[in-house]
Amino acid sequence: RFSLLLLNLEEYYFEQHTANHIINKDCKDGRKFRGSLKICSKSIIFEPDDNIKPIIKIPLRDCISIKAPEDNEANNPFTRDTSGGISVLCSQVFLIKERNVIAPYKTVRGRTEHLFQLDVAGKVGDVVQTLHQLYRASCLDKMGDQAAMITAILQSRLARTSFDKNRFQSISETLHMECKAEMVTPLVTNPGHVCVTDANLYFQPLNGYPKPVVQITLQNVRRIYKRRHGLMPLGLEVFCTENDLCSDIYLKFYNYQDRDEVYFLIATYIENHIAEHTAESYMLQWQRGHISNYQYLLHLNNLADRSCNDLSQYPVFPWIIADYSSSVLDLTKPETFRDLSKPVGALNKERLDRLLTRYQEMSEPKFMYGSHYSSPGYVLFYLVRVAPEYMLCLQNGKFDHADRMFNSIAETWKNCLDGATDFKELIPEFYENDPSFLVNSLKLDLGKRQGGKIVEDVELPPWASGPDDFLQKSQEALESQYVSEHLHEWIDLIFGYKQKGSEAVAAKNVFHPLTYEGGVDLNSIMDPNEKVALLTQILEFGQTPKQLFTTPHPQRIIPRLKSLSRTSSHSISLTESPVSPNEESFEDLTEESITLAWNNIAKLKLDKQYKIHKEAITGIAVTCNGSSVFTTSQDSTLKMFSKESKTIQRSVSFSNMALSSCLILPGDTTVISSSWDNHIYFYSVAFGRQQDILMGHDDAVSRICWSDGRLYSASWDSTVKVWHCVPEETLSNRKHHFELLAELEHDVSVNTIDLNAANTILASGTKDGTISVWDVTAATCLNVLFFLFLLFAFFFYTDSRHLLSTGEDCCFKVIDVQTGMLISSVTTDEPQRCFKWDGNTILSGSQSGELLIWDLLGGKVIERIKGHTGAVMSMWMNEQCNSVITGGEDKQIMFWKLQY
Repeated sequence: RFSLLLLNLEEYYFEQHTANHIINKDCKDGRKFRGSLKICSKSIIFEPDDNIKPIIKIPLRDCISIKAPEDNEANNPFTRDTSGGISVLCSQVFLIKERNVIAPYKTVRGRTEHLFQLDVAGKVGDVVQTLHQLYRASCLDKMGDQAAMITAILQSRLARTSFDKNRFQSISETLHMECKAEMVTPLVTNPGHVCVTDANLYFQPLNGYPKPVVQITLQNVRRIYKRRHGLMPLGLEVFCTENDLCSDIYLKFYNYQDRDEVYFLIATYIENHIAEHTAESYMLQWQRGHISNYQYLLHLNNLADRSCNDLSQYPVFPWIIADYSSSVLDLTKPETFRDLSKPVGALNKERLDRLLTRYQEMSEPKFMYGSHYSSPGYVLFYLVRVAPEYMLCLQNGKFDHADRMFNSIAETWKNCLDGATDFKELIPEFYENDPSFLVNSLKLDLGKRQGGKIVEDVELPPWASGPDDFLQKSQEALESQYVSEHLHEWIDLIFGYKQKGSEAVAAKNVFHPLTYEGGVDLNSIMDPNEKVALLTQILEFGQTPKQLFTTPHPQRIIPRLKSLSRTSSHSISLTESPVSPNEESFEDLTEESITLAWNNIAKLKLDKQYKIHKEAITGIAVTCNGSSVFTTSQDSTLKMFSKESKTIQRSVSFSNMALSSCLILPGDTTVISSSWDNHIYFYSVAFGRQQDILMGHDDAVSRICWSDGRLYSASWDSTVKVWHCVPEETLSNRKHHFELLAELEHDVSVNTIDLNAANTILASGTKDGTISVWDVTAATCLNVLFFLFLLFAFFFYTDSRHLLSTGEDCCFKVIDVQTGMLISSVTTDEPQRCFKWDGNTILSGSQSGELLIWDLLGGKVIERIKGHTGAVMSMWMNEQCNSVITGGEDKQIMFWKLQY
């Protein structure tokens, strides 16, 4: 029945002794109750073995005297069987869990004497001495002085003890470090010793509670986060699961050096097993639909220092639904949903106008909202039915007034819209599968409301048939198309660029300065009393999450989305728009084979290789049936290689200058090559000769693209030109007429270009590392991104939203072309010259000639495959993604096949 929640906030449990509690010791009907005596930093607690009897809590500040009766033999009223006794005279005691029922504490006022007879009489002197020390601390006037004295007693106890090495799982374990720390659980911390070995992380509580040793096997660790605890960078949270809300252990250290060393030891152990995920990598997964809205919010909360073990930084989730009166919840109507672009405080215009008037009249520091959207009180407001002891701990043994309880979903939402000081958001439990927080299954006496109604289960909206149905519909709302399209707006407010500064003011999203990270420097406050008071105020008020994004968060990509639902495991399912049976099966088959190929891309094997050029190969194009391979080279030739006969069937030289790239037009009748001589050459496969020359640039043509009768050419003359090619039939040949549709100007030479799948957006990369994103239709620049290194290549993902680039800086970078945000960056140990990707995995050709396979989200190399003896200059992949051709600096082409 005892738990650390019976302690006051910021109180420690030091030790326990088996003892008898003797009542009416001077009378004939004196009784003994066997149990456990707990010595805590601010109280004495006795837990009887008999569950019917209440737990007795005596605050040390209410003690009149604490003594061992043997000390005063002249007035000793005890018989011999009371040796080992400690007498406590006090003015007030609390009776807790009488008849083992969780209820508000019963207060007994007036002078009472309690005698505790220890089983081990020899410990009485030490216990009394400890209690006298703690009593003196509790009698100090100022909270800061009390905290300082208790801390000194605690540190003295920790210094006299060390981790018991007999607790190691194996005698062969090697100790890496040992230090002092506290295990953090909601509202309370438990001091002890931390030990890190080559196989395990251990925590041994000073008091042996709740068990002698907590052990985490390093092999099981999946995630590890540094935490801000009590506004200080001293926390560390360890998870042995990938997606769970709750961690396996949360530790608070006494200095950041110990915290960082433990983090380093664990992170070093797991770095070869587990990839460290950043906000950007999770964003990429979310945008693509690989993780649900729920999972994404969970990960963002984790990265922003939100933890279930810290109620002042509990994970925060948004109100989604705004309709709590209809009998049917219609998720196709926008009015069903809350406006996610505004904080709760700005949802009601009348209330906001009043708050803004006050804000304008306020002196610095100014804030719009006097309370936060997440605080310990708000979290327990929602969870009181499943966590009543936490509420009693937070509120000094009392429940809140019945009318202020979480009585109704609709009432709570209305109060958040209209209340003068109520701006709270929700907690993750509203979007999970356990409805127990909505039901008074513990049969708690939570009081009566003004109308006489007893507080029982939470009243649900008409559209919910019960608690399970309410959660199911809330999950469906969170994963709905509307929310998927607008969730980024709420993320901007809570975790993003609208959290602070002028953007927060414009978004009406300004809270008290003390709630923000860095809002106060506790180390600069010398007065311990002021520090304790300020810290208490901040922790009770709530804290704003760590800012994760400083630029607008991209929107989620929802291709042909009809409905979005989440299963119990929070996976995501997309229902595509209707297609004909034949089309559907063909698309599914193609998609399935592509997915299968990329899942097995590490099984790529070299099939054949041929040296067909005299210089480096710059471009590869292949006919539809795969029988003929066209290559361009710096040796100025275009060659046609037959896979069947394994011979060169054509070799053409248009000039004495290098050719930079090639492509084959639909129908396989014409090959186009770009040249360093400023020209673009059209070669007729059927007639075996040059068909056309496009003299459209003033310097070397570096790259060409073709789509729907349009040719896009990039040049060192600092332009990208868009041409409309109209075939003109003649008696002996088929020529083209070229019409210049657009000229896209740049400041320096353009090295590479790529078109999105819809042919509406073109990206161009220059030699100084600038990427420009163009609206091809309007010939206008949408975005310019600066990376300051020569770019080798980039390609759009099929979603048309993401661009992956590589360059001289030895980095793969994923860019959101709409917002210009750098979403992910993976560092390579050498430049990667060319690549193919499917959004998650990259196949790249390196400067040294190797083929590398990368896990983009994990940021690591999965496989290295030996290939060319010089840089891989070009790469072609078939539509099924199971056949690859590479061209190298070593003048060779290599044919690669997947071998499942």
